[in-house]
Amino acid sequence: GGKWAISDLMLFTESTRGKAASDKLASDMEQLIVHTLKAVQNVIVNDKHSFEMYGFDVLIDKDLRPWLLEVNASPSMTTTTEDDRLLKLRLINDALNIAISEKRAPPEGPDEELVLGDFACIFDEKTKHE
Repeated sequence: GGKWAISDLMLFTESTRGKAASDKLASDMEQLIVHTLKAVQNVIVNDKHSFEMYGFDVLIDKDLRPWLLEVNASPSMTTTTEDDRLLKLRLINDALNIAISEKRAPPEGPDEELVLGDFACIFDEKTKHE
C-alpha cells in the first residue's frame, strides 16, 4: 500500500494494463467519489464562505476495481516521507488556488473538462442529472 499521486497511478496503470484499463479505473474512481458524496449530500455543510477537503482512501484490487475504505473529513496534513510532503504541498497549493481565485470561465465546449491544478470537475450539478 501507499499514497500515490493520481497522475502517477494512472501512468502506472496505463503502462502495465493499457490505456483502456487506465481510463476505466479513472472513471470507476470518479463514480465511486460522486456516489459517495451524493449519498451524504444532505448532511454536508454547504457554506459559500468556506470549503472542506475530504480524503478518500481507496483500495484497488488486482482486477482494477476501486473499493472505498473510508472518507476522512479534514484529512491529516502531516507527512511521513518526502514524496508524501510533495504530494500534500501540491494538494494545499491547488486547494488554495481554487479557494482564492477569481471566478473562472466555464469550459467552452461540451467535451471540455474544467481543470483546476491537479483537480478535475467530475460532477457538475448544473449540467448533469444522474
